[in-house]
Amino acid sequence: MNTPANRLTPDIDSSRDHIWGSANAPVTIVEYGDYQCTYCHSAHQSIRRLREQRLGDRLRYVFRHFPNTRLHPNAWLAAQAAEAAASQNRFWEMHEYLFSHQDKLNRDCLINAAGELGLDVDQFARELDSPSIDKRVKADFSSAENSNAYSTPTFFINGRRYDGAWDDESTMEAIEKPLGYKLRSLAQEFAGLSASAGLLMLVAALLALVWANSPWSASYVAIWHTELEISIGDFSLPLSLHHWINDGLIVVFFFVIGLEIKRELIAGELSDPRQAALPIAAAVGGMVFPAAIYLLFNVGSDVSLGWGVPMATDTAFALGLLAMLGRRVPLSLKVFVAALAITDDVGAILVLALFYTADISLPSLGVAGVLFGVALALNRARVYRVLPYVLVGIALWLATFFFGVHTTLAGVLLALAIPTRSPPNTAGLLSQSMSAFHSLEMPPHGERNESRFQSTVRTLETVVERLLSPAQRMERDLQPWSSYLILPLFALANAGIELSVGAFDLLHPLSAGIMLGLVLGKPMGIMFGAWLAVFTHLAAAPLDYGWRQLAGGACLCGVGFTMSIFIASAAFTEPTILTLAKLSVILASLIAGAIGWFMLRGAYSASDQRTEIMR
Repeated sequence: MNTPANRLTPDIDSSRDHIWGSANAPVTIVEYGDYQCTYCHSAHQSIRRLREQRLGDRLRYVFRHFPNTRLHPNAWLAAQAAEAAASQNRFWEMHEYLFSHQDKLNRDCLINAAGELGLDVDQFARELDSPSIDKRVKADFSSAENSNAYSTPTFFINGRRYDGAWDDESTMEAIEKPLGYKLRSLAQEFAGLSASAGLLMLVAALLALVWANSPWSASYVAIWHTELEISIGDFSLPLSLHHWINDGLIVVFFFVIGLEIKRELIAGELSDPRQAALPIAAAVGGMVFPAAIYLLFNVGSDVSLGWGVPMATDTAFALGLLAMLGRRVPLSLKVFVAALAITDDVGAILVLALFYTADISLPSLGVAGVLFGVALALNRARVYRVLPYVLVGIALWLATFFFGVHTTLAGVLLALAIPTRSPPNTAGLLSQSMSAFHSLEMPPHGERNESRFQSTVRTLETVVERLLSPAQRMERDLQPWSSYLILPLFALANAGIELSVGAFDLLHPLSAGIMLGLVLGKPMGIMFGAWLAVFTHLAAAPLDYGWRQLAGGACLCGVGFTMSIFIASAAFTEPTILTLAKLSVILASLIAGAIGWFMLRGAYSASDQRTEIMR
């Protein structure tokens, strides 16, 4: 399955596109190019080498126009010249001329070029300014935008955007697809699916359920109780595999959430108070209502502490389901749900820190406070290396672990201290990069100097590193580990519920509170919070989705799964109660997800629902 973001749109059409090579060629390369772009000139030479030396009849090549008139004032006129030549069946001759004479692309030079190429000059001059020619260039430009081509040149190999290196060997690897390349491409394609993390968690949860209720259920219990001990001198930390996941690895997940929260607060949907008011108000309502419903069933009982379980939203599942609905869901609704989920995560973290920690003591707060201060001091001192923060983070985790504060707090506090940077001077970095690349060229009468080569490569690595702040870099690097390893492991370790008759006591007040809280309380609270924010003019009403679609998105936020199970594990210690709580969370998440899915699938089209827009 391919995502729209990396597919050629529209497909190749021989009546419209300029095609070199046979329609039966096994390899098709489509280039979105600009005749005045120097990088396109270099790519043009590479394409020629592939055609003449490497692929020959196995290659079909298509060129589409994507002129950047902001940087290249004559690029659009050059594209029109190629189309005017095409009307006389001389497109490829003009194509070669334009790339060979990038300094001669004004109108007079182009008309002279038409004469040199043997074209009817009068016809060429007339068509150069004709609306039909301009429309043809605009059609290519639009197709570039629809194909998510962001720069020139952009290549598509057999219909899929190629984002790799442009050197000949890398391009041939993408074309020939050896086994290693195929495996890497499949992994990248799966990771590119918005629903992939949620899908992997769902598979892990189902595997845990099957395993825990199979003839090998004893091995499921045994493996998570396996003790793994870290010892350094007299210091030892013996924990079961289950505890290493729930108290150790999960901190990385919360660290990534902390980085996402920081990004949203600095430059995202939560940075503008009026824009942030709607998802924040909706998130607050979506936390208060489920907790109230739970307490309505369980206040004063021995399970009343579980009121935090139905408050949470599983961001990966909610956004994954939205992504699978495609264009049925407006982008603005997806942004709203993402901002709501981030705010919900803040609430869940605060609930965990304040209400689900054991024996909070002044030493715990003091040590954690000092270490957090050290991390902030590193930030203020503009320490951008990752290692110091890793060391402080480990110490902060140990402090929270030994002194009773929930370890998730360590991940969030450390994330807030990771430094961001002001935007880089891209012009200066570009100049430095070009200078470094030019220095890599081998001297005309000598062999490559290896030490100079290594030094230049390190310079380029430093330049690339400057483009992202430490916070952005760490979020990028840790996000795959969090989504594709830690969360599935957490689901595998915690969703293995033994489905006995007692486990299905869904009329128990605990189960009723959790299920009604997630399925009904969550969407009701979100809707009420959003309505109240719009009614009191704290937030602006969205312009391209209505109450019905908002209700569908609110139902999807009732998918609690990861966060709800995590809070349940912190709230309950009695095995039977914990099992019932987990089962209730899983069933409620399935019901809420199904309701939200079908509500959004049946939602009005954008044109039909304009009368229903929130006012």
